[in-house]
Amino acid sequence: MTVEDSFRVDKFVATAHRIGLADRALLHELTVGVFWPHRWRDLDVFISLGEGYLAVDEIGRAMGSAMCFRAEPDFAMLGMMVTAPRLQTMGTGRWLLRRVMNECPKMDLRLSATRQGYRLYKEAGFVPLTTIWQHQGITRRVQVPDAVPGVTARALESEDTAAITALDTHAYGAARDKTLREMLRLSDGMVVERDGTICGFALRRRFGRGWVVGPVVAETEDIAMMLAAPLIKRSEGEFVRLDTPEDSEKFNAFLSAIGMGVYDTVTEMYLGRQRRPLDGPRMFGLAAHSLG
Repeated sequence: MTVEDSFRVDKFVATAHRIGLADRALLHELTVGVFWPHRWRDLDVFISLGEGYLAVDEIGRAMGSAMCFRAEPDFAMLGMMVTAPRLQTMGTGRWLLRRVMNECPKMDLRLSATRQGYRLYKEAGFVPLTTIWQHQGITRRVQVPDAVPGVTARALESEDTAAITALDTHAYGAARDKTLREMLRLSDGMVVERDGTICGFALRRRFGRGWVVGPVVAETEDIAMMLAAPLIKRSEGEFVRLDTPEDSEKFNAFLSAIGMGVYDTVTEMYLGRQRRPLDGPRMFGLAAHSLG
């Protein structure tokens, strides 16, 4: 698929260049324009983990962005797809999406679609899978739930990396070693064990207005609560966010009860093979909408 190097938007001509750290301020301008909470430190992480394009007009104003986060030779997550609000019906997002997809031929793709972007991705062939529930808020007193019989929780240790990587690869549907290494570097965390074997984990790091808990990988909603609760408790009285693709009444009620109500939803969509398992050890919390 051939994608033109420039694109006329209203009275302006957009050109796209590779995103780099020097684009941090323009990328932040875009995210602020669509009310995303990303700070510069968050954008630095995304820029370091992915590749993509920033579109600007003739005088250097940001018009849109689109990024690709590769996990394996045949899989990638698309994210950081932002279009300036004044241009959202003028084709800029479609042009940038085509540029990124053109560099991922014959790959399985996944993304988190906002309401504004849903139609665009559907037209590009993406299939909706599930709703992602964005829970966030200033946390109230956290009551750590009782342990699941036969399962014990403890703090994450450096020696757990191999087991966590294997669990994340299974739950994510692809090996995203570079991303997970960066998440571990930035995070503290919890693991759960059964008979001495790690069977779930959760990470917490600084993000946006406060903290984000994710990824969270667990077999059941009760184990997910065992993992998330101690991390949220460490941030009691602060702003905490958790994005879950699990439509679990019990897990969602637990988050809402401690001050993390549903703020918004997006739709998980895929193109090609659907690779994320929906049972067994699975994602109860995303690292980020753009990272999955």
